[in-house]
Amino acid sequence: MAHTHHHDHQACCSQKQHEHHHHEHHHDGIRNRIMLIVVTALLLVGAIWIEKYWQLPTWQLLLIYLIPYLLVGHDTLKEAVEGLIHGEAFNEHFLMSVATIGALCIGFLPGAETEFPEAVFVMLFFLVGELFEEYAEGKSRESITHLMDIRPDTASVERNGMTMTVDPNQVAVGETIIVRPGEKVPLDGVVLEGTSALNTVALTGESLPRDITVGDEVISGCVNLSGVIRIKTTKSFGESTVAKIIQLVENAGNSKSKSEAFITRFARVYTPVVVGAALILALLPPLFSGNFTTAFPDWLYRALLFLVVSCPCALVISVPLTFFGGIGGASRNGILVKGSSYMDILARLGTVVFDKTGTLTHGQFTVTAVHPDTCDERHLLHLAAHVEHFSTHPIGAALRDAFPDEATDGCIVSDVEEVAGQGIRARVADQIVCVGNTKMMDFIGAKWHDCHHVGTIIHVAIDGAYAGHIVINDQIKDDSAEAIVSLKELGINRIVMLTGDRREVGEQVASQLDLMEYHTELLPAEKVKHVEQLLNEKGDGTGLAFVGDGINDAPVLARADVGIAMGGLGSDAAIEAADVVIMDDRPSRIAIAIRIARRTIAIARQNIWLAIGIKVAILILAAFGLGTMWMAVFADVGVTILAVLNAIRALKV
Repeated sequence: MAHTHHHDHQACCSQKQHEHHHHEHHHDGIRNRIMLIVVTALLLVGAIWIEKYWQLPTWQLLLIYLIPYLLVGHDTLKEAVEGLIHGEAFNEHFLMSVATIGALCIGFLPGAETEFPEAVFVMLFFLVGELFEEYAEGKSRESITHLMDIRPDTASVERNGMTMTVDPNQVAVGETIIVRPGEKVPLDGVVLEGTSALNTVALTGESLPRDITVGDEVISGCVNLSGVIRIKTTKSFGESTVAKIIQLVENAGNSKSKSEAFITRFARVYTPVVVGAALILALLPPLFSGNFTTAFPDWLYRALLFLVVSCPCALVISVPLTFFGGIGGASRNGILVKGSSYMDILARLGTVVFDKTGTLTHGQFTVTAVHPDTCDERHLLHLAAHVEHFSTHPIGAALRDAFPDEATDGCIVSDVEEVAGQGIRARVADQIVCVGNTKMMDFIGAKWHDCHHVGTIIHVAIDGAYAGHIVINDQIKDDSAEAIVSLKELGINRIVMLTGDRREVGEQVASQLDLMEYHTELLPAEKVKHVEQLLNEKGDGTGLAFVGDGINDAPVLARADVGIAMGGLGSDAAIEAADVVIMDDRPSRIAIAIRIARRTIAIARQNIWLAIGIKVAILILAAFGLGTMWMAVFADVGVTILAVLNAIRALKV
């Protein structure tokens, strides 16, 4: 995908179709497996019935049992062979294959019983376990469809005195494009004419819109809020900011460390030990018995029994089920975990990195202080709210919210004029009121002074004389402080805040939340760099989580060991790129997610020890010739049922 950005809209559509097919394919896979399990079970029952009532020679029986065996086991056998080819012989597929093939063959040794049903049953059980695993993992992550939200579908370009709507790929560098209010800026460029405010939240996470005027650079992916602007393009679509961000995200997914499933790690040690022990058991005692040929079938049977017992069925089913339970329990708490490997990482987090805007703060402006010079607070707010009455800017919205009864007080507002890059001037009743930044105050000659508060300062002048200022700020979420405290209680020793916002704003938020470590004024690529640095510094065996909500966070979310997105107001792209989604936007949920993950891992460990303990007991019996194949299978099933019942506890939070 990285090289094909400029394959325009078709690529975008085909990608969406591809994702749709992938989604369908996942459901079909589960459906097909369930069918396979049912059919195999019926064939197995049929084969047992034939064996019981028809006295067939052993080799014919083998052929009858091979039908359900190959039906249910072909995938496992294939994986085992592939493992051998790639030099990863000791995976659970190999263990299952050796044990079941041994069980199929053992009946042909002199004086040995046939073990055909057991072989099929063991394979069938294994498939059920895999089915649980697949279902629990769920459709882990659809690729990042929703980045398409910042990818503009069309561009309005001026050619030969006409405005044409074309695909952004077809616009050359140096052409003039027109962007109307509410449209996305399709390509990077420089403003030729017009003034407007751009909403850059999607790209920078910066909640304050950027005012732009002639000569300013604009980057693609922003949304034009207020005026019509003409832009001269400086980059082709493939080189533009949007394309770069999409590419960043798509590549970040590749360098992600997935915590390997417990079972696979466990099987790496377990399997060679078991296979080695079985070989020793089959060969050594007959060699020392003095009569190899008569002793060999008996010991080979014990060795195979040993292998069947050692099949990690209980593990293969109960461990994924435990994770499934944990994931279910988390979702009841409004936390979506997109796969069991992230549970593993959540349980051992050592570093949590927060984005500021929209994660620790609301990302919406409110008036936090009013400092009048010549009139009272209410009058200052009243005038500012009137002037900003028609403004599309979030600052206007914040002022109107602070003075809601402006509509009923009968003041007449006229001659509203927006001064680009400065503010708004209007006549309220019979006074001329200017509301804007320091440039506007300088322009009209009003003697403004700075404020000790941190935030966006809106200055107001009445008839050219300075009247005071209003402080507007992004609010910290109610539970952000609690979130930080509870993370510290859980023993997470490194909590870092990264933001694209100004230094003083970042400092203020960090001090209110008691955060020692923070970095401000970062671009998306710099956030990725910071996270990579933190990834290098973290201790072995611990994980790093990044918590964010904007599209610009998508690359970082994908790069961290586990990406946590705020889902309530968060962008779709962040939600797609993340591994964990907090549905109600409350940062305090992160601690709950960690607790659930730790509990889930604890239950999974209990299941592993339970299964191994009982297995070892039966293996010892088998080695002394006291075990039977059914005993082995029953022990396995019994253990599995116990383990599954234990796993269900993970659902209760």
